[in-house]
Amino acid sequence: MRRAATAGFAAGVAMMIGGALGAVSNSYTESKPLLDTGVINPMVGGQAMLPQRDIMDNLAASPMHTRMAQALKETGMVSALKSSGEFTVFAPTDAAFAQAGHMSQADLARRMSYLIVPGAYDSTTLLRMINEKGGDVRLRTAEGGVLIARMNGPTNILLMDENGNMADIAIYDIHDKNGVIQVIDKVLAPTSPAHRVASSTGVDG
Repeated sequence: MRRAATAGFAAGVAMMIGGALGAVSNSYTESKPLLDTGVINPMVGGQAMLPQRDIMDNLAASPMHTRMAQALKETGMVSALKSSGEFTVFAPTDAAFAQAGHMSQADLARRMSYLIVPGAYDSTTLLRMINEKGGDVRLRTAEGGVLIARMNGPTNILLMDENGNMADIAIYDIHDKNGVIQVIDKVLAPTSPAHRVASSTGVDG
């Protein structure tokens, strides 16, 4: 009985998050492609990340993101990340997932949507915003919570979650036809209470 109740709760969380992502995606359907054909992405784990692919296809091709790609499938978020919207995905590596330990399906769904921000934020954009905001940028996530981006030294950007945990961006600016992937070295998490669904902007004023 407990397993059935947990599965039902997880499915409900995934459905709520899928609806939020769909709403965000619909608000960006008029966006133009982010890239010209001349863009060259960094390699990830020896695998080419192609700018003409969508976010989900590049994550699925990365040998460093097998756990995240599977988690996105399990939580029903694949269609949103293959849509014509614009998103930034802060993508933990398999090593980061191993360090995070076991997660329930409901917790996994919330964490995955917490790592997705509506809008495309490459490193140039993040650096500009950090400078403009005086050191901290609050990014509103698809889960409804907030990630804070700030500098870690003169050139590196780190993210801080709502619990004070921090992750460095390990690989910057994997451009996709519907957004940007930033590879991070920790699985960040929202606070325990469920947040409101995402607004149409990725920056929390």
